[in-house]
Amino acid sequence: MTLTDIPGTPETDAPQERLTSVGAALRVALDGPYAFQRASIRAAFPAEDLLRDPELDVEASRTWTTNRLLALTEQGFGSTGVPEDSDAVSDPLAAVLTFETLAHGDLSVTIKSGVQFGLFGGAVTNLGTAYHHDTFLPRIVTMDLLGCFAMTEIGHGSDVQSLETTITYVPETDEFDVHSPSEAARKAYIGNAARDGRMAVVFGQLVVDGTGHGVHAILVPIRDEAGDDLPGVTCGDHGHKGGLLGVDNGTLMFDHVRVPRSMLLDRYGGVDDEGRYDSPIESQNRRFFTMVGTLVRGRVCIASGGAITARRALSIATRYGLTRRQFPAPGRPDGVLLMDYLQHQRRLLPRLAKSYAIGYAQNELTKSLVHIQGGGEHTEDDQRDLEIRAAGLKAYATWFANEAVQEAREACGGAGYMSENQIVQMRQDVDIFATFEGDNTVLMQLVAKAQLMEFREAWKNLDRDEMRRATARMVGDTVIERTAANLVIERLVDAARRRPDKVALWDRGWHVMMFEDREKHALESLVMRMRAAQKDADAFEAMNAMGDHIQFVARAHVERTVLEAFIAGIDECEPGEAREVLERLCTLYALQSIHDDRGWFLEHNRITPDRSKAVGAQLDALCRELRPDALSIVEGLGIPKGWLHAAILED
Repeated sequence: MTLTDIPGTPETDAPQERLTSVGAALRVALDGPYAFQRASIRAAFPAEDLLRDPELDVEASRTWTTNRLLALTEQGFGSTGVPEDSDAVSDPLAAVLTFETLAHGDLSVTIKSGVQFGLFGGAVTNLGTAYHHDTFLPRIVTMDLLGCFAMTEIGHGSDVQSLETTITYVPETDEFDVHSPSEAARKAYIGNAARDGRMAVVFGQLVVDGTGHGVHAILVPIRDEAGDDLPGVTCGDHGHKGGLLGVDNGTLMFDHVRVPRSMLLDRYGGVDDEGRYDSPIESQNRRFFTMVGTLVRGRVCIASGGAITARRALSIATRYGLTRRQFPAPGRPDGVLLMDYLQHQRRLLPRLAKSYAIGYAQNELTKSLVHIQGGGEHTEDDQRDLEIRAAGLKAYATWFANEAVQEAREACGGAGYMSENQIVQMRQDVDIFATFEGDNTVLMQLVAKAQLMEFREAWKNLDRDEMRRATARMVGDTVIERTAANLVIERLVDAARRRPDKVALWDRGWHVMMFEDREKHALESLVMRMRAAQKDADAFEAMNAMGDHIQFVARAHVERTVLEAFIAGIDECEPGEAREVLERLCTLYALQSIHDDRGWFLEHNRITPDRSKAVGAQLDALCRELRPDALSIVEGLGIPKGWLHAAILED
């Protein structure tokens, strides 16, 4: 199903929601290039029965979640974006926007949809051929065939290339033998595995005629229609979890399970009719990363889902702060509104600003995904850039989601701890977003590693001074090259560099300059340390000691790209009140980041102690300026008030 298939339009079926004029304009601005599509989906989305009763036990939660997803699928959602057969076209935009819309409600439904359609259906779509599409997709999109994505093993979480499960070709019967050779090969944390799944996409080492060809994926039936394990398959149940109770996560083990050769998802490599391995990609390493790269949509969706959860929690906390009074004061005998306390503003408004920043970065990431997976011309470098950006934003957005939801809970006091106000359920459910689709710390290592790849060749045959000069030049090019296309940003930075000590704290060019300098210096010093570590007697420990530095480089890179996305988004906004609010929010985001890293900026002489103190004072001033627009700001986040279902917000 595509976006054009979704019933309803914003003009005819929009939820009855009264917005301030600034809030409505902010929503359009933040929705950006997909404003019409997002409005259409909100208008048509069946928002009744949006949230699960938190008192349901595990089994009842699973049943409710499955039924809710079935109902959504029947009404045109859930499977949106997944092709129905080999003649249909995958619609990455519809898939991402539908996932983020589902994240406005119960996250178990969101994730079960992601497992069924994004992972299981996505693997069949992206790794399979026309045979697999025609045979399995019609039943996948209707949920007549529920499936699993069995990649993670108990002994090999993030290290996918080291999976132990084997997929061995048996020429005598023209079948594959799927086997778990050890306990470490047990597939773990697999959605749909504990109860509902009838088939799994199993990732393992492909062996043909005694030769290993690396990780491949194969379809393996795991249960019969009665729900009983098929011969050779052992399904386990992880039971109660810290959140997402509606998703039936479980384990899978295989004892020499035989499946036909046709079940191998062989778009990038398989066994021909002569029993020989054949692949259009000669390099095993390149083939692996090509296969994994097709699944990048999952990280894009998780980043979006985490960001939406943060918006939901911050919307509840901010709206509550605009109605809840605490302690009388002169001129305020009935008590002071929570949002009138500067400390309360400092808790919520910078996080609202960060939500906007991440939203604009998500728009750019989605645009890149749609271009590449939607058939646009692109290179391997474009694909690699998409994967790195998705990894970085997924980590950044989901870490923020966990932090923002907790702050929102505390900002609501004891009321925030009541299940009827929804935040504690969000906190339980979004927690795991920092782990699945890639552990965040590992993903940030990938981001930093990508920044370092360009220097390997430049280091050869250079002495120390030559290497330092070459490294500094390449670091500058690595950062500047990514911003040169944006003339607005380039002009701002050039102006700020001519007068760095005199420029105002709210000067946008100064913000970008500070973010760029942080990234450049951190990357250059890491490059030099890693070069030295290669000559160390214990190279592993030398590299191991750089963990914090690696994480800092990755975060500096992601924050710089997020800031630039925010600036580019504002540049597309028409002049007016909404743009003025966005400008203040962008300044708040930038200064909060500088304030949080003020120790680094002071140590590296990027700011003086007096300027560091002035940044803190400016944050206070910005919060006071934004306080009158607090309601409009949360309206702009795009979460309809009627979808929040928090008892503390009931009129």
